[in-house]
Amino acid sequence: MRRLQIWTDHKVSWWENMYKENFRNMTEENIASNGSFSAFAYTNTTRAILITVYSVAFAGGGIGSTAMSFVLVKMNSLSVTTTAIINLVVVHGLLLLTVPFRLHYYVNKEWIFHIPFCKMVSAMVHIHMYLTFLFYVITLVIRWLVFFQWKDKVEFYRKLHAIAASVAVWVIVIIFMVPVFCIQYGRSGTYDDKACFKFHKELKQDSVKILNYLIIAAVALITSVLLGLQIFILVKVSRKLSTSLWSHQEFWAQVKNLIFICVIIICFLPYHLFRAYYIKYVSDSEHLESYNEVFLSLTSLSCLDLLFFVLSGSRLFKQKFGMLRSRLSCC
Repeated sequence: MRRLQIWTDHKVSWWENMYKENFRNMTEENIASNGSFSAFAYTNTTRAILITVYSVAFAGGGIGSTAMSFVLVKMNSLSVTTTAIINLVVVHGLLLLTVPFRLHYYVNKEWIFHIPFCKMVSAMVHIHMYLTFLFYVITLVIRWLVFFQWKDKVEFYRKLHAIAASVAVWVIVIIFMVPVFCIQYGRSGTYDDKACFKFHKELKQDSVKILNYLIIAAVALITSVLLGLQIFILVKVSRKLSTSLWSHQEFWAQVKNLIFICVIIICFLPYHLFRAYYIKYVSDSEHLESYNEVFLSLTSLSCLDLLFFVLSGSRLFKQKFGMLRSRLSCC
């Protein structure tokens, strides 16, 4: 009787384990067949933020790039600053071409364009960010050289030289940056084909961590130097033009410079500062990946810079600003 009881208990236990195993397999198969359930890891709040940010960047960036294109027609084509702005329009345009695919993913919760294209779309955000940062620095340095009268003007001798300089920059990007992101990016782990922008497994490599920390330090240092120099210049201009500050062209030129730096501080710096924390604790919390994606999305708002440049240079804006200042001074 005791043996029968033991055999019966063993049989029941075997059936229970088999049932649990089959249930687990069925659950995994259902999850695997439903890519939107297993792959899409963003909460509704995070998803709403990402859709909103990229929609604003797409709309404002498109309007700004179009408006700036008309302005550039009237500008000196030999100017190095003009060449930098032209390249800025191009790099913004390339990012904006990839934004609809991001929005499609966030709205439908499933990536349908396969991993290679996902790598390209993901890489474009980073390429756009660092190229924009580079063109900002070039533009600011040239403007400061003219301000401090080290150069009367910084121009190319011929249009061909301006084209050659732009081509050289893009060749360097295509040869060095694009292969790093598109070929090496996403090779350290196995990723779901229905998910996208989830390449955090790369951060397990020490070389990737070191490279990220170096980039973070460089961006923070350069931003601090740019801000310090611009504040110094604004103070100098304010003392020089104390009576006619708001109506002088030199002051508005420095305001435009300040817009460059504000875009870096608002759009680029938060991502890099959070990135330092994210790299260290990415394996401790599953939510950090979503937070990192939100901070990365803020970098796309730099596409709004051209719209601000066009508006700040318009006579209507200056007149409205002058009227507002007069009312405030009267009160």
